[in-house]
Amino acid sequence: QIEEKWDFVLVSDIHEMGSEKEIKRKKFLDELSKKGFTIKKIEDTKLFYGVRAPQHFFRKYQCLLRNPDSRPQNPTAHQDVPVTTRIRIVHFILQNTVTPDFEKLQDLMEKKVFEAAFPLHEKEEAREFLKEKWARWRVVFKPQPIEKIRCYFGEKVALYFAWLGWYTYLLGFAAFFGTVTFVAGITLFSSSQVSKEICEANTTIMCPLCDQKCPFWVLSDTCTYAKVTHMIDNEATVVFAILMAIWATVFLELWKRERATVVTDWHLYGWDEEEVRTSALLLGAYLFFPILKLNLFFSQEELAMGLINNLQHEPRQYQHSYFRSTIVLILVLLMIVVLIGIAHALVVYRVVATALFTQSRLELLREHANTVAVLTGAVLHYITIVIMSKVNRRVALFLCDLEKPRTFSQRENNFTVKIFTFQFFTHFSSLIYIAFFLGRINGHPGHYVRIAGQWRLEECHPSGCITDLFMQMAVIMVLKQTISNVMEYLIPWISHKLRKKHKRPKKRSVILGEEEEAEDPCKRQWLSNYELNEVNVFSLFNEFLEMVIQYSFTTIFVAAFPLAPLLAFVNNVIEIHTDAIKMMRLHRRMVPRKANDIGIWLQVLEAIGILAVIGNGLVIAITSDFIPVVVYKYMYSPCRRENHTITDCSIGYINNSLSTFRIQDFEPHTIVPDMLPDFDRDKIKEYRDYRNADDYTYTVQFWHIFAARLAFLILFEVSAQGGRRGLGKGLDPGAPDCLCFLQHVALCVKLIAAWYIPDVPQKVKNEFLWRKHGDLRKELRWVMPWKAPG
Repeated sequence: QIEEKWDFVLVSDIHEMGSEKEIKRKKFLDELSKKGFTIKKIEDTKLFYGVRAPQHFFRKYQCLLRNPDSRPQNPTAHQDVPVTTRIRIVHFILQNTVTPDFEKLQDLMEKKVFEAAFPLHEKEEAREFLKEKWARWRVVFKPQPIEKIRCYFGEKVALYFAWLGWYTYLLGFAAFFGTVTFVAGITLFSSSQVSKEICEANTTIMCPLCDQKCPFWVLSDTCTYAKVTHMIDNEATVVFAILMAIWATVFLELWKRERATVVTDWHLYGWDEEEVRTSALLLGAYLFFPILKLNLFFSQEELAMGLINNLQHEPRQYQHSYFRSTIVLILVLLMIVVLIGIAHALVVYRVVATALFTQSRLELLREHANTVAVLTGAVLHYITIVIMSKVNRRVALFLCDLEKPRTFSQRENNFTVKIFTFQFFTHFSSLIYIAFFLGRINGHPGHYVRIAGQWRLEECHPSGCITDLFMQMAVIMVLKQTISNVMEYLIPWISHKLRKKHKRPKKRSVILGEEEEAEDPCKRQWLSNYELNEVNVFSLFNEFLEMVIQYSFTTIFVAAFPLAPLLAFVNNVIEIHTDAIKMMRLHRRMVPRKANDIGIWLQVLEAIGILAVIGNGLVIAITSDFIPVVVYKYMYSPCRRENHTITDCSIGYINNSLSTFRIQDFEPHTIVPDMLPDFDRDKIKEYRDYRNADDYTYTVQFWHIFAARLAFLILFEVSAQGGRRGLGKGLDPGAPDCLCFLQHVALCVKLIAAWYIPDVPQKVKNEFLWRKHGDLRKELRWVMPWKAPG
């Protein structure tokens, strides 16, 4: 028997005859019947309704979306509609069919009239190929069959995997350079002059790390920490940071070329360009905003499907409310403040934990109090990321509903910008503090900055703060990628197994006066699809968001964690095939969506590329000890004073970077600890800073280092900006190079202002919308009148 083809399956509980839910279900199915849908019912523990759309829907779609220059002379001529297009059209019609009670399918699902609605995984050639050649671990290193993915899941999913594959391929080069940088650091583990000086500083007594019960300590006690710091913070790290800033731009430019090749093969490259040429008659300014081109592109298809579903369909007009935009902006800023507040709470935890650990009875915990506080703080940060990710999603959805976007694509773009903004502050606020503020706003002995007047802020190790940032990033990336990937695969797998074990009744009964056939060829297929895990509009969105956050970790603070690209590369190789297995074997079939690019995610990635330049420049200039060492070598070292060419010019750097403190200047409530044996109590103690011994004001060397940091940051930004200009991605070519950073700030303000104050009046937008709607309605005359089969 030939297997019947069905576009969608609706699932419902078995309701009592005459119940409210049964009546609502019948009304919805009746509306589908009036539109010409074929409906088939199968009964099991649930009621399954297979629906198949009439052919005239697809002929109309072909007519409305066809290029006018290629319209056939015979209006009856048409080609077969791809399965992905059929599913997309039927899904749109199902979602927009209204019952006499003015309820849509989504309303009925919220009221539990229907439990699920999904397209079927059918025994198509493309599916069998993908199951054997793509959704298996044994093909993990083989090229992805992007064309087959497109034929089965549609362009949107295919472009995601094409982008992810291209990103992973180029990530291999970044991983290689990062690994070489890390290995080079390991070879210098014990050879650094700076770490040698710390290891040999047996007579250098440092100020206590807390106010109560914390002893003075000898600098040489932190020998291992100093060696680890230099393993991360060395000249190779600076070169790697510059390479990664260039890589971030090159990756995006090469992806655009790859994307153009892919969509050209699909005959989609110029599809939205045709739309922009038409829209430019009224909206020429939109040519400069790719996101708005995307909105227009999807609006045409949504308009077409709206007319296919109902010839009397009227498009939703553009609206803009300054009051609503103001409320949304205030709420977004408030949410950002909350996320920054959570980062401050993590800072408080580290400060309090360090104070408590230093007073512990356990010697190991007391000696490594700061390291333990950093590691446990990183784990706590990961937990807050998991929790706040769920909160961020709900808040972003609420704000999108508040904005009342006109189309689904506009809603998706608005949601993407908001959720990424919230997730960025969730993931990076704590890292930003560690990178740029830790040890720089804590004051000095005798005048510490304190939280609640009690706990003083943390200090940097004499060899620098970059190791703290390294540990924080390592813990978060390892936990996020391992736990997230394991849960991302295990939860659907376990859920699927549990659903399959659900017992089905062997007896068939008569429900609602209709008897089901004993052996229906569709039944097993529908049941097996129903047992798969549910998918929704955010299923693919979640995968994109996960990868974009990973891309942020891989580029923005990569100078502090050269192994980030390697971890990301390994993760992505696994991620590609984990996603493939989930989509093919564990999840129901996604509703295909047409696209010729990854959409607004490209603008997000470009923004991350700019942040990568700024972030890595700041890490080298501020977090790293690279600049202070260079300033010392060329202005204060023995090489400068004695003109030696053989001597290591960094000799004496550690002593030069320490300031002295008189014990009698401790704050009154500080309990001065007992001295170490063989040391005079009256000797002055030391701490890391550039301050005068008499009045604790900054020395001239501090200002020299400050000027050098600023100069390096400008040069780093100018170099990266020059690279972007070479690739056609610079900002304003007429602006002075030293103003690049200010340009980034101005660009952010400009984008917010452009969102708040639309540059095209709503009246003009609506005029264009109605013209397009009228043109599409006229196109319907090319479609032959549909006649129901006799």
